[in-house]
Amino acid sequence: MERSGQGFDRILESCILESKPRPAFAGTDDYQVWLTLGGEVQDPRFLRFLEAVGHEQVRSFDTDHLLVLDLAYRQQSIPADLRPSIPTLVEAGILERAGRRVIPSQRLMVTLGEKGRYTRIKGLQRPAQRGLILQHIRESREGAQFEDLHQVLPGQPEWAIKTLLKTLKAEGLIVPHGRTRATRWFPAPNSNRDPKSD
Repeated sequence: MERSGQGFDRILESCILESKPRPAFAGTDDYQVWLTLGGEVQDPRFLRFLEAVGHEQVRSFDTDHLLVLDLAYRQQSIPADLRPSIPTLVEAGILERAGRRVIPSQRLMVTLGEKGRYTRIKGLQRPAQRGLILQHIRESREGAQFEDLHQVLPGQPEWAIKTLLKTLKAEGLIVPHGRTRATRWFPAPNSNRDPKSD
């Protein structure tokens, strides 16, 4: 293992480029490094996505760029320390901005024959998210907890879901029972119709 950490970067990059699970270091302590590498391909579509980007271009990216590509393709939130890599990928036409998120570009998704998936990802903006959250709360007889709502919108960061809840509460559509993460959300009385959904 090199002191500079380049060895780990190479392992991580290989895992991403082959769509295999990230390396796991469970069991590592002060005296030994225990590395587990998974051999199964997680998503063959991601491999096709990288092929559509082009091998030469992919080889020019560093580890952070590859991590952002992987997270954006899987519709997962991108940590703050990786966000400086986003503009390069957007300028290259590989990713595009969709509100506060970044998603695979329409050009690449159409090339892959995934135009429908692009439309679904692109279309899952605030009005759709709002509708899904409100529907789930209305259908939850015992009240919806935050963990439930995070499952409804798995690609969204916690702050985005909390903002939606705050907005729906201010509009008189939902009410909280309880405090902190134990809060359960219920439809407000006489709130069967959402005017924003008309």
